[in-house]
Amino acid sequence: MKRRNIPNATQLLGALSLLAGIASPANAEMSAEELAKLAQNPVGNLISVPFQNNTNFNVGPRDGTQNVLNIQPVIPIEVNSEWNVITRTIVPVVSQPAFVPGGDRINGIGDIQLTAFLSPAVPTGAIWGAGAIVQMPTNSNNAIGNDRWGLGPSLVILKLEKGDPWVYGFLANNIWSVGSGSDASYNNFLLQPFLNYNFEGGFYLTSAPIVTADWKADSSQRWTVPLGGGVGKIFHFGKLPVNTQLSAYYNVAHPDNAANWQLRLQVQLMFPK
Repeated sequence: MKRRNIPNATQLLGALSLLAGIASPANAEMSAEELAKLAQNPVGNLISVPFQNNTNFNVGPRDGTQNVLNIQPVIPIEVNSEWNVITRTIVPVVSQPAFVPGGDRINGIGDIQLTAFLSPAVPTGAIWGAGAIVQMPTNSNNAIGNDRWGLGPSLVILKLEKGDPWVYGFLANNIWSVGSGSDASYNNFLLQPFLNYNFEGGFYLTSAPIVTADWKADSSQRWTVPLGGGVGKIFHFGKLPVNTQLSAYYNVAHPDNAANWQLRLQVQLMFPK
């Protein structure tokens, strides 16, 4: 069993807190509804630090509970007056149940993913971003990651208009393993459609299931397809806007021993320009 000397969760959270501390506070003139819609734009021009906690139920042959906290800092980089690059990093902190009697729960960092989207600074019509995603073999335990690097394309398209309560679109990527390693090669697809309806005051309804496919698995074990949704609300801690969400998803299709239910709680610190 391999272990790697990587930063622990406390150190990662500390680094992100430092990032938050040097970011500018949000524009106080933005309404709660405008902030909610801005938070729902994956390529919005704002620094944000979402903490998304996913609790997966009935995982493995012993129907254990898996917990994955995704720390997801989003940082926009201005290229020029016409283009931005939006970087989105996902750092998974995993707590995996034992799969055999007498086994120990595994806790650690999974494989970090970094996406960079090129997006128009002033979009007309649909908002979009296109770029690449890199998966890095940063896992602290081979049971919660793969030792091969991964690379692939990523795309996001959404519709968001002033005065329209709806925000909808999708994010998609596909990652192929590259190079050599002792773990099996992979070819993984992800599609996240999202649909939000916003009310005055920053309250909204949301559905953002994460559909995945393992193209190297047998057809009966390939797809995970969740259905569900939840609610969200913008709060303020002083001048700092915080986007919160609570949602639940049932996997109508999933591989054997994968979760059939997921509870998702997200807290997103927002630092719009």
